[in-house]
Amino acid sequence: MKFIFSTCLLLLQAWAFGQNVSPVDYVNPLMGTQSKPSLSNGNTYPAVGLPWGMNIWTPQTGKMGDGWAYSYDADKIKGFKQTHQPSPWMNDYGAFAIMPGVGKLKFKEEDRASWFSHKAEVSTPYFYSVYLADINVTTEFTPTERASFFKFDFPKTDSAYVVIDALNKGSYIKILPKERKILGYTTRYSTGKYENFKNYFIVQFDKDFELTKTWKDDKLINDQLEITSDHTGAVVGFKLKNKEAVYAKVASSFISFEQAELNLKREIGNRNFEQVKTDARNIWNTTLGKIEVKGGTDQQMRTFYSSLYRTLFFPQKLYEIDAHNRVKHWSPYNGKIADGKMFAGTGFWDTFRALYPFLNLVYPSINVEMQEGLANAYKEGGFLPEWSSPGYSDIMIGNNSASVVADAYIKGLRGYDVETLWQAVKHGANNEGPITAVGRKGVEYYNTLGYVPYDVKINENAARTLEYAYDDFSIYQLGKALGKPASEIDIYKKRAYNYKNMFDRETGLMRGKNKDGNFQKPFNPFKWGDAFTEGNSWHYTWSVFQDINGLAELMGGEKKFEAKLDEVFSLPPVFDDSYYGGVIHEIREMQIMNMGQYAHGNQPIQHMIYLYNYAGAPYKTQYWAREVMNKLYHATPDGYCGDEDNGQTSAWYIFSALGFYPVTPATDQYVLGAPLFKEATIHLENGKKIEIKAAENNADNLYVKSLNVNQQPYSKNWVSHKELIKGAVLDFKMDNKPNKERGSQEKDFPYSMSKEETSK
Repeated sequence: MKFIFSTCLLLLQAWAFGQNVSPVDYVNPLMGTQSKPSLSNGNTYPAVGLPWGMNIWTPQTGKMGDGWAYSYDADKIKGFKQTHQPSPWMNDYGAFAIMPGVGKLKFKEEDRASWFSHKAEVSTPYFYSVYLADINVTTEFTPTERASFFKFDFPKTDSAYVVIDALNKGSYIKILPKERKILGYTTRYSTGKYENFKNYFIVQFDKDFELTKTWKDDKLINDQLEITSDHTGAVVGFKLKNKEAVYAKVASSFISFEQAELNLKREIGNRNFEQVKTDARNIWNTTLGKIEVKGGTDQQMRTFYSSLYRTLFFPQKLYEIDAHNRVKHWSPYNGKIADGKMFAGTGFWDTFRALYPFLNLVYPSINVEMQEGLANAYKEGGFLPEWSSPGYSDIMIGNNSASVVADAYIKGLRGYDVETLWQAVKHGANNEGPITAVGRKGVEYYNTLGYVPYDVKINENAARTLEYAYDDFSIYQLGKALGKPASEIDIYKKRAYNYKNMFDRETGLMRGKNKDGNFQKPFNPFKWGDAFTEGNSWHYTWSVFQDINGLAELMGGEKKFEAKLDEVFSLPPVFDDSYYGGVIHEIREMQIMNMGQYAHGNQPIQHMIYLYNYAGAPYKTQYWAREVMNKLYHATPDGYCGDEDNGQTSAWYIFSALGFYPVTPATDQYVLGAPLFKEATIHLENGKKIEIKAAENNADNLYVKSLNVNQQPYSKNWVSHKELIKGAVLDFKMDNKPNKERGSQEKDFPYSMSKEETSK
């Protein structure tokens, strides 16, 4: 096992000086960075920024335009990049890079690259430092929300320089020697089509320039301080009489150069490097400190806080504060500068499941801002985004913005234009969008037949049907919460049962269905893709979040349902990759984990472990949740079991470590598992706290013997959000053997839509 030098060093330093270890000291930003296109151990990069900040900075080891910007196995750093990349598969937008040099002027990416070692690298959420061996320069930087402060420790030399790379696909650079400043913009983006897109940046140095050159493509320009081309950049040089540092303050804006300058003055101003670094550290400690955990191993502590760190970046703020303190944003939906909040950089197909419910519980105020941003997106673009990077991106399926909107309101968030969002979710549910991934592809079939057919040239049709049915449930739930009349919302309640149209009683699994009502043939439940999305029937059969009881009834009752769940783990990890024409990384990640057909590295099945609670066997949830936490998550470069995906896979771990999980967003319930730590405290924004106690917890005592909630015996397999946010104490008694009686009665099962209907 590889131990991460920088994280261990910080912890050892804290212990050596008798300090309390702060939450941020447990974070390893390199978790998940040992990844490649064929095998994802997270597909992350060391993100240096502030929670939900507009910009992130990262060392760049990959080539320009490569989504794998940083790889743990790389030997050389090519630059330090401002990034907005949510995923290597989505790639980046608005990126530019900065890189020091010494001696012969090298500005091209491969030429300027320097060897480095993780032994001389310190990676934290608020500060990054690395020794660049080929030039004998240590580079450090620390962030604000829209700016960053760089420090280059140069040796004594008359040939120190810094390269600014505005990247290709259209960029601009200008050197202002008298002001020790460089201006530039990049128009590069990866997905969508945007009007008036520019990321304007400003780099302010603290020393006079002894050398000034611009460049375009692969040629230096000697006598031109301003240049526009496909690929532009600048080089500024310094004569240093002693070994000394050169400082650079960097800020950007999607609005204008003037706004970039304002962002720089407002966020860094006259503060020095250490002050900015200290403030950034304090912000991280405050944000991470909303959850305190105790009584775990060092590895568990580091994995917990490293995962928590990953939940706090996306979506990023896309808004800025102008000179009159008005909130403004460049709109990726119409290309205009508009009032109000805007966020970008998340895919709801991933994050509706746990990331947004997590925000609603622990950080609701930021999701209030995000909901305002969604309302603005609808007003400016005509649809809610399902994947924003920064605007509409044509990837993945579903209409899961409905879940994100509904869960926020049902969990009590207020202070935004929910009526506009109500209109938005209805519009998205009943219309195809300008691209496949917006609105509902196949909506006419779905609304008339009750499913999207297999044989009408709409891919991933069974998965679409299942997700649309859950999304209709979310709309129905939101409509009820808003007091909308039955005449308006009952259609969504009816459509929420459309999942039944995909269920094949012969196999007990979900299956594609043709337009004539017959199931597609031949049927291979191990076939990935085709009727499903990045998974097979064994993964998507459980995507009935709204009515697990109804699904169990289709399977023949609780016992058969439980046996079907067991089968996921007992089956061999076989697969049919013919739809893709080769093994995609998600398939490989399932295959090598040795957990049968359970594919935790991708989202569709991540809630499945908690479904034993609906069959009276919560002890199996307790076992498998602990197994996944122990086996598939570690605060190491290979620490995830698939794509981390904008906080979703991390949010699964955080919820599971706390002992509960939001199986059905847009309801008030969390389904119980078992806590990982002896103690955990969630400090809520309303001033209350949730205390989770499990004094006997250890590696062997992973089963819940009994539970008291607020000192009262509690037999249910779920807890209520409404009761938790009043402040609550959950006291788990743990044991090394399962209690097969607790939670085995139907009265203790979590919410299912059909049970709610029959109980009326």
